[in-house]
Amino acid sequence: MIGPDTALARCQDLIQLARKMGADEADAVARASASESVGVRLGALEDVERSESEEIGLRVFVGRRSASISTSDFAPEGLKLLAERAVEMARLAPEDPYGGLAPADALFSGDGVDLDLHDGVDPSPEELREAALAAEDAARGVAGVTNSNGGSASASRSVFALAATNGFARAYSGGSHTFSASVVAGEGADKQTDYAYRTQRHRSDLPDPAGIGQEAGERAVRKVRPVSIPSGKMPVVFDPRVGGGIIGHLLGAMSAPSIARKASFLIGREDEQLFDSAIRIAEDPQRLRGLRSRNYDGEGVASVPRDLVSNGRIFGWLTNVASAAQLDLSLTGHASRGGGGSPGVAAGNIYLAAGEASVAELIADIEDGLFVTDLFGQGVNLVTGDYSRGASGLRIRNGELAEPVAEITIAGTLPEMFRALVPASDLELVRGVDVPTFRIDGMSVAGQ
Repeated sequence: MIGPDTALARCQDLIQLARKMGADEADAVARASASESVGVRLGALEDVERSESEEIGLRVFVGRRSASISTSDFAPEGLKLLAERAVEMARLAPEDPYGGLAPADALFSGDGVDLDLHDGVDPSPEELREAALAAEDAARGVAGVTNSNGGSASASRSVFALAATNGFARAYSGGSHTFSASVVAGEGADKQTDYAYRTQRHRSDLPDPAGIGQEAGERAVRKVRPVSIPSGKMPVVFDPRVGGGIIGHLLGAMSAPSIARKASFLIGREDEQLFDSAIRIAEDPQRLRGLRSRNYDGEGVASVPRDLVSNGRIFGWLTNVASAAQLDLSLTGHASRGGGGSPGVAAGNIYLAAGEASVAELIADIEDGLFVTDLFGQGVNLVTGDYSRGASGLRIRNGELAEPVAEITIAGTLPEMFRALVPASDLELVRGVDVPTFRIDGMSVAGQ
């Protein structure tokens, strides 16, 4: 796998080639990754996988016309051909009044924060196998577990480089480590499966793999012999593993490209108090060892910590260069890039701030409700805000978690759900979008 210096050099070569071929402006992004994983099942080695990938993409502007193209060929002749084709494509493209590169005064500069995204640890296949076995053994050791889908351990490294004719030229590398386990509980028609996993930048930050396996086993066992639930309106409590999706819908609706397309239920709600005044949702792209940490976005614009929701109100829209130009907004450092195509929008290291009540206190006054541990389907309309998902989890009776429930649907509208959201105090910063357990009263539940 190429390193960050080589990736950046190839990006710089590519934008210079594009200039020679007739491009007025250009940017290039290179991505590379390498990973190794070991999987076991029923105590035996099942697979050992190693993969590597490299890709470089070029975006060129000829006047107001643009085109994007990518390749995995990093050879000089391959880059020359890529630049030629990109410029030819741009000349045939329709004009775009909003496309372009970020202005120089918006670009990230200086040394930035050392985000500590890679620990330099490259575990051997033997070490990965031991971790995978430990995770699976612990999961299989939980009373009620009857079979296994396997345990796994993996390590990966990545490189990202960006160079543009506006003067931006940066690259960085990162890494991650993952433990996981998935098992089956119950017999015959009562079989249920569940999983647990954890990913961290540094292997030393991961919990013991046996703990991951224990969680997987316990999750599977508590799902055995589920029942349905009477239909009606009731409080619904979301497990942190699935609750982040609710915040993800908010982020999608706050995307400036969605606003520009008039495809967001938040249009016209910019000054509305969408949440309780105590609710705070923040972004920290400079979190040390964060899974989505970055000093700059996919267009070279500085990424900075900010509140996305404060006192129950959103701060505005998440922009890239094109959407900011179309909506006459400032740049917020949220452009995201793949190898090819135009930049999208994405936020980094989002969290819903913890509340004051423990989980036990949050559910203590619920006489009849639902604790959701799994969600299914894609019944979310970000244009209208309508929300409907298949769900399973646990019944809440008289303030206590009770029998497992399945084959139910929960529904509402996202604005109503946001206003009713009450977080617990159990926030952990372990994912790209982190939330504590939270409660939403008055949701429609369809069961029996």
